[in-house]
Amino acid sequence: MIRPASRSDLPWIFEIRDGARENRLTDPSRVTEADAVWFIDNAALWVWEEADWSVTGFSGSDPRDGSIWALFVAPGHEGKGIGRALLDRSCDALREAGHQAAVLSTEPGTRAERHYRAAGWIVAGTNPRGELIFQKTL
Repeated sequence: MIRPASRSDLPWIFEIRDGARENRLTDPSRVTEADAVWFIDNAALWVWEEADWSVTGFSGSDPRDGSIWALFVAPGHEGKGIGRALLDRSCDALREAGHQAAVLSTEPGTRAERHYRAAGWIVAGTNPRGELIFQKTL
């Protein structure tokens, strides 16, 4: 089930983020607790909660610039549709905020790249870190 994230979800969020097998966070200053709190406080971060109350995925979209800030699924929970559902929720929020397109970036050659391509995202270039920039019309 998708629900808005709360501050009490922060330990789950960072456990999932730090446990990523790909797109690992090598620069901790890129995703801080303060960032996550901003997204929570601005109703722009969602979690996937299992029946046992555990959080197994999260996503966030930035209404200021139309970007997907984060999309992560806990190891062992991939391939269940959690990522697709969370990404759809994030895109819905950007559409509701008035954006006509969404953008995100990810490392090339990863499951994330394949996931975005399969969901209809188009490569629009690369950023200075060498990540692919994807765009999708909302």
